[in-house]
Amino acid sequence: MSVADNAGSTTVNNRKGKQFGEQAMLMLEKFAALIFGSAIILAWQIIVPLSGLSEFILPTPLQIGQRVVTEYALLLRHAGVTTFEVLAGFGTSVVVGVPLALAIFYSKIVERAVYPILVAMQTIPKIVLAPLLVLYLGYGWAPKITLAFLISFFPIVISTVVGLQSLDKGYVNLVRSMGANEFETFFKLRLPAALPNVFGGFKVAISLAVIGAVIGEYIAADKGLGYLQLQANSQFDTTLNFATVVVISAIGVSLFSILSLLERKVSFRRDSAK
Repeated sequence: MSVADNAGSTTVNNRKGKQFGEQAMLMLEKFAALIFGSAIILAWQIIVPLSGLSEFILPTPLQIGQRVVTEYALLLRHAGVTTFEVLAGFGTSVVVGVPLALAIFYSKIVERAVYPILVAMQTIPKIVLAPLLVLYLGYGWAPKITLAFLISFFPIVISTVVGLQSLDKGYVNLVRSMGANEFETFFKLRLPAALPNVFGGFKVAISLAVIGAVIGEYIAADKGLGYLQLQANSQFDTTLNFATVVVISAIGVSLFSILSLLERKVSFRRDSAK
């Protein structure tokens, strides 16, 4: 074999090795969360028995998974209540927050009147409002939904305002010079440009709405995953407590994923700054 043939073979092998390395890196990036999460669960499953911890102190992932399966009917019934509270609170925050953000963007008077109040309200820990909400709204759905609304409202307003303000004014002047009115400018330019920020606020808000609903159930409830967790605590049932946490987390991740999927369908993708 000649020197040229050896060089060509080496080049082909290097190219194949580079392609294999790139494919391996892409697969690692794609399944990084799954690999990392599996490693944590495996370490948990191995370390707990070796350390001699009882199920009362810290159950293993296998014990928690078995409890989720055996108590699925109970968990599902309470999960439905919590999910309704989350969606109702989040939906209310969207219905109220987006129009308020538009009013803040288009009106300096509204911005100067409302913005300081929003910031002041955000500095108040929402958990301190829960007893007052129970006092005024009773023990039904209202205090949990209201708390989920209050805790998820602020990020929606802020992200929508920031998204609308982030558009380069040159683009606005360009479409106006072509005869577009403000209605056309908003729906064809401002809104599409703001959608990535808006959905960023939505995804933060849906996670906070889960927290708000569960906190409301801690204060006053006779159903819901927060209530079930308190019952598990009172019975010293640590495994059921962890199973409840797993279901709460599953609700939050599922709703977040649905919003991410919707974002990919309706919003353009911005290039990363990295």
